[in-house]
Amino acid sequence: MVRFIIIGAVIAVAFTLYSLVDAAMTDHSRARGVSKPVWIVIIVLLPVIGAVLWLMIGKGSPTSGPGAQQRLAPDDDPRFTGRQLSDAERDSLRDLEARLKELDNETFPGEKPGDSQTSEDTDQGQDKSR
Repeated sequence: MVRFIIIGAVIAVAFTLYSLVDAAMTDHSRARGVSKPVWIVIIVLLPVIGAVLWLMIGKGSPTSGPGAQQRLAPDDDPRFTGRQLSDAERDSLRDLEARLKELDNETFPGEKPGDSQTSEDTDQGQDKSR
């Protein structure tokens, strides 16, 4: 029984210290309810209860509060999609696409022109023969 009390006390102290450091290091704009120094006093005076209150009520999310910046998905972020290709890059891209098209249309020795099968077509043909 004594072991459980000691383990519980260690967990309570660790939890309280975590919450105390978290409250001290958190930006003051994220503190909800009361000011940040008051939250620190609450955590010290009411160790476990104050820590639970801080984590549930006092610590606001980074996107809450005035002036908070909302995170955007990469495809919605203008910094991600805003860069346009230059004319030289577009020409180079067109040349590469044309070269790939030529390679796709290329016939190999032993192959009839226009009779190119993909691996999927070959797999489907094998399944039908079984």
